[in-house]
Amino acid sequence: MIELRDIHKTYFLGDASFPILQGVDLHIDRGELVALTGASGSGKSTLMNIMGCLDTPTQGSYRLVGEDVAKLGEDQLARVRNRRIGFIFQSFHLLPRQTALANVAQPLVYRGIAPAQREAAARACLERVGLGHRVDHKPNEMSGGQRQRVAIARALVGRPHLLLADEPTGNLDSRTSDEIMSLLAELHAGGLTVVIVTHEPEIAARCQRVVRLRDGRIDQDSRRPMASPAPEVVSPEMSTS
Repeated sequence: MIELRDIHKTYFLGDASFPILQGVDLHIDRGELVALTGASGSGKSTLMNIMGCLDTPTQGSYRLVGEDVAKLGEDQLARVRNRRIGFIFQSFHLLPRQTALANVAQPLVYRGIAPAQREAAARACLERVGLGHRVDHKPNEMSGGQRQRVAIARALVGRPHLLLADEPTGNLDSRTSDEIMSLLAELHAGGLTVVIVTHEPEIAARCQRVVRLRDGRIDQDSRRPMASPAPEVVSPEMSTS
């Protein structure tokens, strides 16, 4: 699923250089539930951005589902993000004037999916996260946990290969955090590959693999015994008519 080899990322400001990642090697199989941890400045957010094709490495190779994406151009990376990766952010990143249904359907707009088909897909995803009764509500009419569920539904609507969650419980109370983690664990149990960036030990402890970064390198990679992932359901590509 994910194969990172000798990943370096350096930012430049004038004559100064700032190395963030320094030779990261990481392989994540389909169906894994992985926590990416580390102190502030360890490089975990930069690594997440590279995994999500939001940034490119200065050096090294990145293969996602067998495709070398490290050297793709912006348009190609945008296509990979839209079709292969689902994103969940700490601050939800919902469109405030749009309903839950419209927010979830938005990624399918960029694919050119017909309105009726993308609405049906969005409704199904909202049902899946327990919000079928809130399709017409806007973000300011929902709790933090409900908004995060909308964000999860939006991440799922494109049927991604990979789900990336950046501090998905960071703005939530402990009870709601537990509900969101239970939902992510349920999605993982259904065969989805999930990578979570978190600084919370309790969240990392619920993952079957914990990768800890320190000073731009992998400091620790630990696994717990895990059952075989459920078979991946391959659905026909949505029509673009």
